Amino acid sequence: MKNLTFKKTRLTLAISLLLGSGAAAPAFAQEQALAEKDLEIIQVKGIRGSYMRASDMKRENFGVVDGISAEDIGKFPDTNLAESLGRITGISVSRTNGEGSEITARGFGPEFNLVTLNGRQMPGTGNTRSYDLSNLSPEGVNALEVYKTARAELPSGGLGATVNIVTSKPFGAPGQQFSVMAKGIHDSSVETGDDITPEVSAMYSNTFMDETFGIGLTFSDQRRDFRQQTANIQGWQANVDLPDLDAASVVDPRTIDADGNRVGNHFFPKDMNYSIRDVERTKTNGQVVLQYAPFDSLVATIDYTMTKSSTAEEESGWGIWNDFGSNINAYELDANGTAIYADISGNDGSFTASKSTTEVEAKSLGFNLDWAINDEYSLAFDYHDSSNEVDNGADSQLGGYGQVILGSDQLDSKIYDYRTGEIPHAQIYWSNGTTELAPGEIDSNFSQFIHSPGESTIEQFQLDGSWTGDLSVGLIRVDVGAAYTDQEMSGWTAWSGLRGGPGFNPSFTSVFPDVMFTRQSTSGLLDAFSGGGSSLQPNYYYTFDFDEAVARQQAMLTEDLLGDNYYAVDPYFDGIDSQQSVQEETSSVYLQTAWEWELGDYILSMNAGARYEQTDVTSVVRQAVPEEVQWAGASEWIMVNEQGGDDNFATFEGDHSVFLPMIDLKLDITDDLVARASWGKSISRAPLSNLAGGRSLTGSPKVGARSGSEGNTNLQPFKSNNIDLSIEYYYEEGSYASVGYFKKKVDNFIATEIVKKEIDGLHDIYEGPRYNQAVADIEARGDQATSTAIFDQMKSNLGLGELDPIRPTSDDPLIVWDISRPFNSDTKTVDGFEIAVQHFFGDSGFGFGANATFVDGDVDFDTESLEQQAPLVGISDSANLQLFYEKHGLSVKTTYSWRDDYLIGVGQDQGSSDAPPQYAKEFGQLDLSVNYDINEDFTVFFEGINLNDETEQGYGRYEEQFLFARQYGPRYAIGARYSFK
Repeated sequence: MKNLTFKKTRLTLAISLLLGSGAAAPAFAQEQALAEKDLEIIQVKGIRGSYMRASDMKRENFGVVDGISAEDIGKFPDTNLAESLGRITGISVSRTNGEGSEITARGFGPEFNLVTLNGRQMPGTGNTRSYDLSNLSPEGVNALEVYKTARAELPSGGLGATVNIVTSKPFGAPGQQFSVMAKGIHDSSVETGDDITPEVSAMYSNTFMDETFGIGLTFSDQRRDFRQQTANIQGWQANVDLPDLDAASVVDPRTIDADGNRVGNHFFPKDMNYSIRDVERTKTNGQVVLQYAPFDSLVATIDYTMTKSSTAEEESGWGIWNDFGSNINAYELDANGTAIYADISGNDGSFTASKSTTEVEAKSLGFNLDWAINDEYSLAFDYHDSSNEVDNGADSQLGGYGQVILGSDQLDSKIYDYRTGEIPHAQIYWSNGTTELAPGEIDSNFSQFIHSPGESTIEQFQLDGSWTGDLSVGLIRVDVGAAYTDQEMSGWTAWSGLRGGPGFNPSFTSVFPDVMFTRQSTSGLLDAFSGGGSSLQPNYYYTFDFDEAVARQQAMLTEDLLGDNYYAVDPYFDGIDSQQSVQEETSSVYLQTAWEWELGDYILSMNAGARYEQTDVTSVVRQAVPEEVQWAGASEWIMVNEQGGDDNFATFEGDHSVFLPMIDLKLDITDDLVARASWGKSISRAPLSNLAGGRSLTGSPKVGARSGSEGNTNLQPFKSNNIDLSIEYYYEEGSYASVGYFKKKVDNFIATEIVKKEIDGLHDIYEGPRYNQAVADIEARGDQATSTAIFDQMKSNLGLGELDPIRPTSDDPLIVWDISRPFNSDTKTVDGFEIAVQHFFGDSGFGFGANATFVDGDVDFDTESLEQQAPLVGISDSANLQLFYEKHGLSVKTTYSWRDDYLIGVGQDQGSSDAPPQYAKEFGQLDLSVNYDINEDFTVFFEGINLNDETEQGYGRYEEQFLFARQYGPRYAIGARYSFK
């Protein structure tokens, strides 16, 4: 075995701390800093070099720190930063559109993790704290650092982990550096877009004037076309009303108690939908860095970073909508009470088209001064102004998201069947005596148009000072700092309401000619799942042109015909429906110290410090004033707000302060063996949706979905006491094995309670005296009292016209709303183990990296309880395996990433008031990359993503409660890279 010497003197440890700690000098910035000090660097490139730098960073740092380094200039190991982070022990990836977007660290989801760019706190994507890593191109990124233990010098917010993105700077690699890359991307799922889409990037860096001035430029542009195939249920309803049916129409294996009642709960799906979504996504990134050193001890840096992505979507869908009670004709439950078969009358079947373009634009302008006063003292000042804006109104014609829903309520019954396969079936028996609706029978239900932009901004000042020396007591470094951070998250929603006189009554089939509809087969839909493809029922659907459907309805469904319900595409038809902002002003100070003692043959190092922060929170909310809830169609209920008058703005305030001590111990037991112990406190602040004060009610309060929410601006942050223990064995250069234990005890855990509340003036037509009379009239003539029949009977009894909605009266009971409210609750504990092995097989060129994380805690969701719960979302076991070969100009790397089942969140869009869970099934993805160096400067490469055609699936309380299935398919890329130095 090769014997490596890693013991350090106090001087070398101080140098490593100087280069490897502090927000202004990230761990992977070590080589850049060395270059700036004119020290020679012999850098190993490629996969092996990337692994070795990650190993060195892990070993040299205090606490638990992992990372990934670029393999060469302009070449990061993965095409997506989130996917790269997913290779790190303890990090799991959440995916959007088949790409990694956000991370979960040690069981804590995206809003528990902090993302910094070169040590600067970055705003979340839009009106959130979460940062979408898929929008940032890996070109120009030098390294990713993941700090899993607390550090006084780091800004707060990373309860799970703090991720620092390190970009390249010209003084980090003096002289001329240039790289250009081009590749073509083929997504196997694409149908309507281009078979091959381009991606190009370029990176240039140079220093001038005896290396006292430097400039760095990075640019990348990518386009991707793909298709997503989806089946989904919006929510499950618990303990719905069940009619008295013949025994032959019911299968219910639940036990019966002494009184003859079934034991346990029962659950029915609110709907069943299928869709095909064609997406064109573009992503442009750029960065400019200027550095100037007027003298050796002072470096000034100005940098500007921008990312802009655009996602244009066109979607076609079809499905069914269910109400319960007397609508139910037959059903079959499983042992958990979940409906796996249901025959339900009433309501409707639909064919939909939707369209939107969403832009995400992030900008960051920063200025930094580093001044080495002398050999012992240094100062650093840093300022940045950053923003991240999301706007779903980038479609110039719509100005928002648009959805057109056509279909018919002329049906006898709908069959939901999930007794076999992985995809439920939803067959409709139409009143025409077949299972297929004719184009001439397709009617207008409603359309809706939504504009919901959001923005997050951060302006931050940081001043840091340090002393490096060698005192006899063992103190070798002191860092102090202060910062002021002004963060604001804001957004609003404008909703057109349901346009077009919703609900098939009156009928407007004449608006749509038969030739507008194209019959499609489902034979190729979701064919990666059993029960999908040619087995799927229904075996057809209709598509239609969104713009044509809108134009025809605008021309025909006019104000003269429909009055206030006329067809309009303006999201601001009745103004802004809701608006909110949260501003957090945080002042902070920190002290951090480094120590070293020689204990015989051992070297004990310690990093200890504390951070104090004071935060003032201000929330401004614009509130609509509800007037009444109207029944506009058999399946459609509408909230009507008061019009006119002044806007209703309300201001709420809160504050909190935190003291966050930390200590890291590191013991070099032998030349190869390192033991660590860390303790510290960390926080994550409450989600924006919880902090925004005021109350909001749903705009479409269907029966079983009369919901609303209230915020709490004075919520205290999550506070975690963290313990980490680990041991690491570095047995060869670049090769190591490690095992670690972590425990997080989180106080002030934020839970949500749902309370029943009546609101004066909001009366409920449902089960009011007129409603009950309509039911009695229908049953008296021997008919089934479906929701469609009740709606029609009520209108007849009241003498209403076809265009008139049913309005409430004071004789109707008050609506009982389910209002969710956040509050700080009890303490939750999460603990787990992390195991990692990295090994090179000598000079053979072969090697591998493997890691696994096992997480547990008292934060699970109890699927048997209908009580409100506050579980930790995202917690799951995970594992990664990378196999590689690199020699003679050829490098091949294959990666398999696996994540176990995990809780996505609590609450379903159309779920019952018990806030049922959403789970994701286990996911495993296989990727491959092959690079071949034609010569020292020119490389050709191939990339394969999701080669095993993995799919995404989700479920509710039990796996039989289907929520979604998504299919994307593999994608491939081939390209070339040219670089020189």
